Amino acid sequence: MKSLLILVAGPYRSGTNDDPIRMEENLHRLESVTLTLFRAGHIPMIGEWVALPLLRLAGGKRPGDEAWQEILYPVAKRLITRCDAVLRLPGESKGADEDVRLATELGLAVYYRLEDVPGCA
Repeated sequence: MKSLLILVAGPYRSGTNDDPIRMEENLHRLESVTLTLFRAGHIPMIGEWVALPLLRLAGGKRPGDEAWQEILYPVAKRLITRCDAVLRLPGESKGADEDVRLATELGLAVYYRLEDVPGCA
């Protein structure tokens, strides 16, 4: 089995009303599948793992501000071109839906259940 670089996509800001605690809970939900992916031989990736440190360096103060617009979604767009697949977790998210759209456009595998990822059944 080939090791895949898999972007985990799902709600981060969506549905939180920009509450930092709820955003952190969403990040933990995204992270909850990463150890399973890793143990199956894959490399999990979450866009926020890259974007959040960059946002701090850029002086971002709140979701949706200028730094957020410059960094958060562009990070995902750049990352997806390096990935082999996307794992789309449940929940409403325009950003995750855009990740799926881009992945499909690029011909990448899109999984909607962890069990469907090779080695994770």
